[in-house]
Amino acid sequence: MIPNRPFRPPAVTARDKLLEAAVKLIRTNGYAATSVDQLCAAAGVTKGAFFHHFASKEALGVAAAEYWSSSTSAFFGDAPFHDLPDPVDRVLGYIDLRIALVGGPAESFSCVAGTLVQEAFRSSAAIRIAAEASIMGNARALEADLDAAIAQTGVTGTTGASLARHVQAVIQGAFILAKTQPDEGAADLAREQIAHLRRYFAMLFGRVPAKE
Repeated sequence: MIPNRPFRPPAVTARDKLLEAAVKLIRTNGYAATSVDQLCAAAGVTKGAFFHHFASKEALGVAAAEYWSSSTSAFFGDAPFHDLPDPVDRVLGYIDLRIALVGGPAESFSCVAGTLVQEAFRSSAAIRIAAEASIMGNARALEADLDAAIAQTGVTGTTGASLARHVQAVIQGAFILAKTQPDEGAADLAREQIAHLRRYFAMLFGRVPAKE
């Protein structure tokens, strides 16, 4: 089942080990609270290796957003919902997959790009731009299916691009709400919000909402 498939292969190079450490530590501690020393310790590399690959912590943050974007794009690109013939089913299948991926404490399912931009959107233009590319890239990947669903069902007053951005707004917001909860309640709250998103699309496109 794809929800249990790793997003990325095991890291081998020092650079990839640092990026994997960044994914873990940024999700757990945040960008500002993650130091170069912590990254090196988590990756099992020297500080010299860090600065060989990254000119600064900011450069690591940009690379982490790009690394996250590349790996998640590949993961979702291989998902089985793409094989469904009906565009509405593909849209709902994407949301079902997002729900299935939510589990455990917030740091195990939250978005690296979303966490980065929440902290650094004013302090680092480079990180903001990299996070925007990651989040909006995920949105753009859904646009064609949404446009096809709109055309098939005769929905008016919106576009696939606008709805795709709404999907990301709800998912990123669900992750923020999850972070307000103790570990045992985080995933339930996030899944609840994404389930509301699914119900909205089911109603918008004339489908019976999924049973609770």
